[in-house]
Amino acid sequence: MRIAEIAALVGVTSRAVRHYHHVGLLPEPARRPNGYRDYSVRDAVLLARIRRLTELGLSLDEVRDILADDAGRELTEVLGELDADLARQEAEIRARRRRLAELMESPPAADGPLSPGLARFLHSLPAVDSPAAATDRALLVLLDRQDGADGTGDENERAGRFYDALRSLATAPETLDLYRRLDELADAPADDPRIAPLADDLSALATDEILAAIPDGDSPSLDGFGGALLAEYSPAQAEAVRRTMESLAERVRGQAS
Repeated sequence: MRIAEIAALVGVTSRAVRHYHHVGLLPEPARRPNGYRDYSVRDAVLLARIRRLTELGLSLDEVRDILADDAGRELTEVLGELDADLARQEAEIRARRRRLAELMESPPAADGPLSPGLARFLHSLPAVDSPAAATDRALLVLLDRQDGADGTGDENERAGRFYDALRSLATAPETLDLYRRLDELADAPADDPRIAPLADDLSALATDEILAAIPDGDSPSLDGFGGALLAEYSPAQAEAVRRTMESLAERVRGQAS
């Protein structure tokens, strides 16, 4: 396989493959007489493993340590573990998307079973004509329902602090511009040059106060809820959101250390 073929097979960009070569995560394969890289199935398995681990929020150094432990294992064992891991993620995302479809088909009323904090938050938001903003609101309701809108007083209080901190971000004038830029990526390819600056601006908008208010155990993650979020966007939009979540997760880990 050539680099574009292995990238398409695993679901990453050719640029990502070259980056993994550059940082030493993915060994350089043999080259054909014409100079092109020639990737094998084992290379594809390793690349899929790298992608999966980074999606879980691990740093490249952490991924490198795990891959070093994998080096002595049989290929079939690594393949089996990767397949089981992906199957669990797929089932979880399908269940959440079914729930999301129900919510988007019949949006919950303002007095529905929402936590008090989310109800106040949604009521305070300005009306905007943005598909990306509508998706964000629906997913917040999904996450609120999953965590339990009728939770304990302490749980509702922690969630309320988070939504109160989030309100200043959601109502900021620059947020509307970021939604507009995200909407403009709806039909763009996953390597659109607008993705990187948008991800940087989205990450910068989340203040340390907002990150500190995130309930324990709910740091930004590309697994589970994060996977469901990315599934609702086009490739370019998903790439911008993925980069944003990775950046925010790294900041949260930095605050915790």
